[in-house]
Amino acid sequence: MDTIEGKIRTKIYASPSGFFVGIFKVKDTQEEHLKEFIHKTITITGLLADYNENDTYVLHGTYERNDRYGYQFKFQSYEKKAPVGKDAVIDFLTSSVKGCGLKTATEIVNALGEQALDLIKENKENLFLVPRMTEKKANTIYLSVLSYSQVDDTLIALKNLGFTIGEATKLVKIYGEHTMIFLEENIYRFKEFVPFQKLDEIFLKNHDSYDEVRIKECIIEGMEQMSNTNGDVYYYEEEIEEILKNKFQIVLENENLKDYLKILENDHLIILKQEGIYLTKYDEMEYDIAEILKRKLAYPEKQLNEIDEKIAFLESALQVKYNKYQKTAIKKAILSPVSIISGGPGTGKTTIVNAITKLFIELYHLSPIDTLTSIALIAPTGRAAKKLSLSTSLPAMTIHRYLKWNKDTNDFGVNETNKNRQKLIIVDETSMIDTYLFSSLLKGIEESSQLVLVGDTFQLPSVGAGLILNDLVNSKLFSYTSLETIYRQSENSYIPILAEEIKKHQLSNTYLEKKDDYNFLNCESKNLKKTIKLLLEKSLEKGLKKDDIQVLAPMYKGENGIDNLNLLLQDLLNPHEEGKNEIAYFDVVYREKDRVLQLQNNPDTNVYNGDIGYIEWIKTITFPKKHTEIMINFDGNRVIYQTQDLSTIKHAYAMTIHKSQGSEFPIVILPMTKNYHKMLYNKLVYTGVSRAKKCLILIGEKEAFLMAIHNDYSTNRKTGLLQKLIANF
Repeated sequence: MDTIEGKIRTKIYASPSGFFVGIFKVKDTQEEHLKEFIHKTITITGLLADYNENDTYVLHGTYERNDRYGYQFKFQSYEKKAPVGKDAVIDFLTSSVKGCGLKTATEIVNALGEQALDLIKENKENLFLVPRMTEKKANTIYLSVLSYSQVDDTLIALKNLGFTIGEATKLVKIYGEHTMIFLEENIYRFKEFVPFQKLDEIFLKNHDSYDEVRIKECIIEGMEQMSNTNGDVYYYEEEIEEILKNKFQIVLENENLKDYLKILENDHLIILKQEGIYLTKYDEMEYDIAEILKRKLAYPEKQLNEIDEKIAFLESALQVKYNKYQKTAIKKAILSPVSIISGGPGTGKTTIVNAITKLFIELYHLSPIDTLTSIALIAPTGRAAKKLSLSTSLPAMTIHRYLKWNKDTNDFGVNETNKNRQKLIIVDETSMIDTYLFSSLLKGIEESSQLVLVGDTFQLPSVGAGLILNDLVNSKLFSYTSLETIYRQSENSYIPILAEEIKKHQLSNTYLEKKDDYNFLNCESKNLKKTIKLLLEKSLEKGLKKDDIQVLAPMYKGENGIDNLNLLLQDLLNPHEEGKNEIAYFDVVYREKDRVLQLQNNPDTNVYNGDIGYIEWIKTITFPKKHTEIMINFDGNRVIYQTQDLSTIKHAYAMTIHKSQGSEFPIVILPMTKNYHKMLYNKLVYTGVSRAKKCLILIGEKEAFLMAIHNDYSTNRKTGLLQKLIANF
């Protein structure tokens, strides 16, 4: 790690959470490749709690190139350099301490020496050793010195407790002078910015594991973890009892748990109801959803007499023929304040969305500019948004981008006080949207806007808590069209048929027969990788494009898990070659032309969780310091990654079915073995099958496939939205 010393000359940007960009004048450095910057300025970025132009800082980090902003010194830690020598202390007192002119500063240093600042902090009375010092002036100087040093003292205290400088800086920036007070009261209040496990470890160094504060916080954290794991919005007492025991080694008698739950309810952190125990925030989100939708439905349906003629004209212009259900879905979307369209693969959802947008443009005579300001096309993932854009020839974006998500503060710039103004909002892949995101979306759009929710009620539910699409449909309060008719690509097209059979748990005997777009290759678990390898080799020999082939599997670990499959597939589809650059990151090797998957949202680069890209090049950069850069192309969006950024990607030759949601692939290979038994269930297999656009190949044991089809593991989420919707209308 490099080190530079100097002063901050200009602030360019400072976020509420402490992210800082500024101009730094370098006074000194021991790094040979940075010595040319001595007495010159460079751009710095990092987390900074506070700054003063008169202070000298020592920054530790790396000088590297940002694809967007050029070379910057990214500091990971820093410290202020205390003034050394009488002249430096006098200069500091004069420039940074209230009530201290040059004459007073000189007298203070003459009386107290080079340790004047420490002596003032220790005891205000030391100031009265200075000739002609008054009570009023001493008090002003004392408070100023204390205030100035408080940030540094707090940072040091937090670092000594075990917080990183980044975590400490963020906490000081957000909580300011109250940081240490809040830490003493309840360290767990920092869990939004520091992992709960780390806070718990720090707490346990000085407190009993059965401390009341810890028990209450572990109950809340346990409920959060259950929501993230199971998607539940409320919980049973026995579930909370179990997670306290297994996750936090807290064993409570039933009556003791009830007492704590009552305390938490009085603190307005949870709500005890007949059906179960809610975190207050989820209960409020569900109420917000129900209330906003009620207000939206208060708007009358549109009255447009010429709509049937316009649909007929659209059929002629686009050379398509809509069935009666598709026409109903189009009409409801145009006329109703809220409408829902659900259907499996091959039922024409994409065709309908295209029709809705074109009909809306035609009915309201929208110019190209008006269209962009009147229609919003959004989806949970980047790939789903791109598919939406391709099908309509209109711009589309992720919901996070539409709501202007701020990753530093984890909130949305578009909200109830700053709404988007589009008249028609179409949301694709709605089954993937959780309670928090849907609540945020409804708050960020006008109540008078028309909302069209498109999805598949039988697909995997959201990763986060809730079962939004299903609860809305089951309420029977909204215009709803279920698309059942399957439009096959050929007479022997089987993918949509298989998906429908899986959904109904009624698999016909033909699932073992080869079709135009489908094949089942029976093999034992121990031969799975070898069979996949042979299949791909033959496919490539026949001229199939390797970029069209996607392997989907249920889990990462194990002999036939995604991690091992990616090793096999990389060697087969993108082997090591002379002249092809590569880089090792821990035990994984990335090389040029590799297919990779983004694992985190990054609005700064417009790359989101689930986006798939290709490594265009890997280069060794020699200036200003030798390092490696990786260029990844996400459908034309080229982003430069540093070595440390590789923690945010994975190989994508094989990927989870969960990560594939919102995407379609020309050819899908779906392994089915008993090795995956923990993750084999109906909705998972249905979702994997429905990702295939042109060809689906199942490989493995038919017993595992049959077991999955009859396993309804994922259907029992506990949510309260349905009851709230019905009660609210």
